[in-house]
Amino acid sequence: MDRHDTTASDRERLPAETLSPLATRVDELLALYRYELTPAIDAINGAVAGYGGLFDPATSAAEIRTAVDELLESGSPPAQQAATDADASRVVLYVDGSAHSNGPAGAGAVIQADETPIARLGRPVGSRTNNNVAEYAALHLGLQALAARCDPESVEVRIDSMTVINHIWGNSESTVKATPYSTAITDHLSALPAHEWTHLADSDPNPADAQATVGADIAALGPG
Repeated sequence: MDRHDTTASDRERLPAETLSPLATRVDELLALYRYELTPAIDAINGAVAGYGGLFDPATSAAEIRTAVDELLESGSPPAQQAATDADASRVVLYVDGSAHSNGPAGAGAVIQADETPIARLGRPVGSRTNNNVAEYAALHLGLQALAARCDPESVEVRIDSMTVINHIWGNSESTVKATPYSTAITDHLSALPAHEWTHLADSDPNPADAQATVGADIAALGPG
């Protein structure tokens, strides 16, 4: 099947750690929107009755669940909200994971071509998940989106996690347990014609950070 003809329902959803029923349902909607956070959240906010929204403290879990269920039952998102695929010979992939102190974690990824974002992605990873797992999930999220949307000649992965860098690109054995992400990451990387990685210092801008933070906020939703 051609990647441009693959519908959201045909694509395999990304693996997740433990999430509340409500966060799981929101993650299902994100998959429908190809993990594009902005159009998915805008749709939820528009479907919530009254003046509330996904992160409005006045919105109950039941109201969010009703809105998300309605959107999922309606099928594919409107064409103007669907993310577009891109043809670019070289792309830059920013990835980042975020975990709140009490465990909710999210993953973020931003794909750029010629310094122009072509995808801004985010998702919840788990309600009790550490930052390392979120970092792996972020890399997986970005690479899966690349495989589905782009056909670049080369990719530069910009990432701040030395744990992931040493495990994925290092020469020594790692004790980090990252399943089910690590094998899929390796498979995606091996399918690329060429790729390189760049370590981002804490002071370097990373547009994926904001996406990951929102993903962690979604992971904190519950119970639903």
